Amino acid sequence: MEENKQAAQQDGEFMLEPVPMDKRRSTYSQVNVWIGFGYVVTGLFVGGVLGGQGGQPGLPLGQAMWAIALGMGSLFLITSFLGIAAHNTGFNLSLLSRYSYGRKGIIIPMAVMALLTLGWFASITGMVGDIWGRFIGNPTGIIVFDPANLGYSGIAPITLEVFLSCAIWGTVFTITAVKGMSAIEWIAKLVSPLILFAAIVIGIIFLNQAGGISAFAAKASGKTGLGLGSGVTVVVGSWIAGAVMGVDLFRFNKNIPAVFMCAAACFIFTNPILNIVGYIGTVHAGEFNYVIWMLGVNIVIAIFGVFVWTTSLWTTNNGELYCNSLYTGPTLEAFGVKNVNRKKLVIICGIIGTVLGSLAFYQILFASFINVLGSMAPPVAAPILADYFVIRRDKYSDKLLNKQPVVRYAGIISFAVGALLGFLFQYVIPLPYGLPSGLAAMIITFGVYVLIYKFTPDAAVDESLVKSL
Repeated sequence: MEENKQAAQQDGEFMLEPVPMDKRRSTYSQVNVWIGFGYVVTGLFVGGVLGGQGGQPGLPLGQAMWAIALGMGSLFLITSFLGIAAHNTGFNLSLLSRYSYGRKGIIIPMAVMALLTLGWFASITGMVGDIWGRFIGNPTGIIVFDPANLGYSGIAPITLEVFLSCAIWGTVFTITAVKGMSAIEWIAKLVSPLILFAAIVIGIIFLNQAGGISAFAAKASGKTGLGLGSGVTVVVGSWIAGAVMGVDLFRFNKNIPAVFMCAAACFIFTNPILNIVGYIGTVHAGEFNYVIWMLGVNIVIAIFGVFVWTTSLWTTNNGELYCNSLYTGPTLEAFGVKNVNRKKLVIICGIIGTVLGSLAFYQILFASFINVLGSMAPPVAAPILADYFVIRRDKYSDKLLNKQPVVRYAGIISFAVGALLGFLFQYVIPLPYGLPSGLAAMIITFGVYVLIYKFTPDAAVDESLVKSL
């Protein structure tokens, strides 16, 4: 344990201990990280789903705006309250989870988050490679992998150009993630204003081409069949992993107002803009990804579009891989693996994610991935929120960090109940009135934790630990 601590201190990323106040970062730099973190293609993708991309069911303009407002508002609240706990304690997600899941019980939420962030890294790497493949074309004529051979018809083959683009950019993302929070901040400061400007300008161009807001709304009125609750579930699912990951970024904040500013930068400002632009693009042009439209304008606009796309996803993928190491490392440590090195974990997971991204993880599995995510992932955060804000905050002392019990039953039981219900609500027993499955499961998980806590050994353990202080 002591060797692990020393490695974390030398790395400057505090994987196994709280971030001291003198190591916290400026609000300006953190807000820029969250702007860059919030700019990810899923914002456009979700707008496309709400707009009925590919002839699928969609929502009319008013309901689409409500789905975005309710979904992003929920994410803002979830990540803000998690951020308050992270700021007050300085703990990353794995350390914070010990108090509601146990020293080894954290394996459950950390394994979930590690798989989610790995899936996101692979997906985003695939997104970048896909755009570069569209930009370069296939001059070699070489096909590396054809999804149709596995029964996935309608998915374009992975050309050599797409494969190499994924490999190159996956390597670049991995190298900068190894550098840690300082590299993430530097990239975010450089590209955040540019990527927001591009999205807003393209959205305005599409609206003008559609004949203005009134004409656009009339066209969007024909989009039906999705349901407001399903729309909210899609919005929440697109970002619930990021909302929970926020703990690992918020621990570097200097004050609580900075927490709300960072959360707003992502969920009130950046991502809703992308949802709206994706919706406008789908209804008007039949395509949520405005960069594809830019590729067809002229070579200058095409180069600018590819640059904006790549650099914007760079900031998000850095966050995914950086946080993945903070989940994988403590999980291995809980299994008894000593001398866990964050940088090595980043490299290993980066290689795995790059290979998956190069072999069509995004093209084949992304839509299913985001739906399952939206239904089953929200309950991960509920035990943490219930324990910190309702049960007893006085036990969150770093002196008790390594004295937590092996397992905390209330956290594990409530999460298991919530994750199962989230899946059932989404795929087996739809909720009445089209209520969003993931958020409903999270609320139930929160309630279950509060109800059963006093009937588990956790209550007596906490009483004893607090007295020992």
